Amino acid sequence: MTNGLVDGGGAAGTGRAEGAGGAGIAGRYLDAAIGLLTRVRDEESGAIAAAGELMAETVAAEGRLFAFGAGHSSLAAQDVVYRAGGLALMNLLSVPGVVGVDVMPATLGSALERVDGLAAAVLDSSPVRPGDVLVIVSLSGRNALPVEMALNARALGLKVIGVTSVAYAAETKSRHVSGTFLKDHCDVVLDSKIAVGDAELTLDSVEAPFGPASTVVVSALMQATMAAAAAGLAARGIQPPLLRSGNVDGGHDWNGRVFREYGGRIFYRHQP
Repeated sequence: MTNGLVDGGGAAGTGRAEGAGGAGIAGRYLDAAIGLLTRVRDEESGAIAAAGELMAETVAAEGRLFAFGAGHSSLAAQDVVYRAGGLALMNLLSVPGVVGVDVMPATLGSALERVDGLAAAVLDSSPVRPGDVLVIVSLSGRNALPVEMALNARALGLKVIGVTSVAYAAETKSRHVSGTFLKDHCDVVLDSKIAVGDAELTLDSVEAPFGPASTVVVSALMQATMAAAAAGLAARGIQPPLLRSGNVDGGHDWNGRVFREYGGRIFYRHQP
């Protein structure tokens, strides 16, 4: 994806500030990210509203909310868990070894995404139950783990929201035995619009494309969905169980009350 922002050299000046890592290339990256966010706002508003409604319905029906992502996709999933201004009921569905780059070697996490059967084992040992919502974040949506996670979650009676780049389904091959992608097994799909390869910029003097924007865009998609869910609950006459910052006066007391009221649906905190 160029968005008219790829710098191929020439008059644009790859040898000046851009080539040296100056403000020019940084501005081009920010413009690319803004362009993607604008597309998401304009093209995914209906899907965001639907995802927020699904979450609101689930919370109103005393269901629980979970989020999962592997590798760097896990950053957006983690960003909505135990977050000031966020829904207290959003729990991280963690798969050991795949939620970040803290494993050694880091490539192990990528390898685990391709292991068949891992998703079923994780779901079977998790607290999910029919009627809950699982948000699955996967940029490509092509690996076995996110595809199986969606398949198995729906088989267990969960509603699935997929956050992915639909472009991968058109330009790459699935790594799941079914030949399908995450997007094929979701109740709602949020398309991040990220191009295959997740790199928004090029320079003649740099051998590989660079400037990934997926974390910026996907995190914004997640937070927009959380906002829609909170508004959906308010429209039902239900005060959304939101957390406040512990760095503002009264924040800890507020959060303690939310934890006490909704403790049965919060799994990232030990209940006394």
